[in-house]
Amino acid sequence: MLRLADPTLVVLVGASASGKTTWALEHFGADQVVSSDRLRAVVGEGEQDIEASRDAFALLETIVATRLGRRLTTVVDTLGTDAERRAGWLRLAAARRVPAVAVVFDTPAAECRRRNAARPHPVPRAVLDRQLRDVRAQRELLAGEGFAEVLVPEPVRVVLPEVAAAARAADPAADPATDPAERRDAPGGLRFGLHLSAWDVPGGPGRLGPRLAEVAAAAEAAGFSSVWVMDHLRQIPQLGRPWEDMPESTATLGYLAAATRSIELGCLVSCVTYRNVAHLGKIVATLDVLSGGRAWCGLGAGWYEAEHAGYGWRFPPAAERLDLLEDALRLLPLLWGPGSKPFHGTRIDVPETLCYPRPLRAKVPILVGGSGERRTLRLVARYADACNLMGDAATVAAKLEVLRRHCAEAGRDPAEVEVTHLSTALVARTPAELADDVERRRPRHGAARWVRRVNPGTVEDHVLRVRALRAAGVRHVIVSLPGVWDSPAVETFAEVIAAAGA
Repeated sequence: MLRLADPTLVVLVGASASGKTTWALEHFGADQVVSSDRLRAVVGEGEQDIEASRDAFALLETIVATRLGRRLTTVVDTLGTDAERRAGWLRLAAARRVPAVAVVFDTPAAECRRRNAARPHPVPRAVLDRQLRDVRAQRELLAGEGFAEVLVPEPVRVVLPEVAAAARAADPAADPATDPAERRDAPGGLRFGLHLSAWDVPGGPGRLGPRLAEVAAAAEAAGFSSVWVMDHLRQIPQLGRPWEDMPESTATLGYLAAATRSIELGCLVSCVTYRNVAHLGKIVATLDVLSGGRAWCGLGAGWYEAEHAGYGWRFPPAAERLDLLEDALRLLPLLWGPGSKPFHGTRIDVPETLCYPRPLRAKVPILVGGSGERRTLRLVARYADACNLMGDAATVAAKLEVLRRHCAEAGRDPAEVEVTHLSTALVARTPAELADDVERRRPRHGAARWVRRVNPGTVEDHVLRVRALRAAGVRHVIVSLPGVWDSPAVETFAEVIAAAGA
């Protein structure tokens, strides 16, 4: 099955009765298809009202321009034989950075005539013959007009741009949707983490503890290597409203330590301005002991000024917060190590680095969140065991090139830094299930932004996405799963883990 990036401009080229409208409505939503015939019915007396064509096409141009202006997938269902109109649509798409493809319906002339004759209002034979000649003539021009591809009608889905790119980069024989053998031979070396970022548990706070234990157990069974929570005291604006439920991170990790047996636990990431850093070290050491050596220490410089203000904490300037982060990266290994020597940093002074019990791990891994190229990634190269990145595979690859340069300057092998990646992943087993889930969960306002954030896709789509991230250098894929509390999202994502190489 062909995967087109969302958004894409799709221009149909074909004579009447060639199957354009049937194909479009089979593979795209009705709201995505802009049909000149339907618009004649809107502005005139019906689809066959040729006198309404001028007004219908004027309306069509407005709709196409508006949809492309909003970067929405748009299927233009006309004859498609007007080169000047095609050029105008291509200019609009290019201005909005929307790729464009043409789909040519080379339906045999005899079949078009047979279908046309069976219609209640057939096109005159002479008109249909002219259309068939025009399609043949225009087909030769399409390749040179600027379309990304000129396609024949085949099964197609609109997917995330990174999934579409990954599908094109992959060998078709390696498509997990079509080659079961490839599932068995999928590349290994990947680890997966579950990120818990929203707490809309059915039944409210009274059900939070039991449901959290159930989800954590399901994650272990599914093959996840780690579970992560956010270090926030109120919900962040990217995900919801400030008054939505947000349990405190360190208490939640303690509960998870008792509710699980093997999965690693961490905060993505602890803000260095929210606690005394030495105290944070004591918290992490205790978590490691009580969990049997499963703690991670995620660290970040902090960014949520409103949360600082709401809790009466000072929000230092960025340079000072990064100084605190660097001090924390230097202090914590001393605190967890032998002895109790003093520490004097740029912003932190600790007379005694005293911490008992020590962590069970010889080295609690420290992960740094953020991808600032000038300082954050330099701190990763000098001190951290892992970095956490976001974005598509191309963005990750660019950030890792910067990290490699910082590692070279620090005299460190970049392979020593575990590359983790955080994203949201709405996953379903089939396109139909996915469409239903998206429709059920999408907000009334800002739906397009929500879709881009939650990365909706089938299991096969997410396998392609994960493989692309792996090729870019990611080794630990961390996902937040919409529906984690009220659906088998964890169990469904287990299929991605199994196919992509856990």
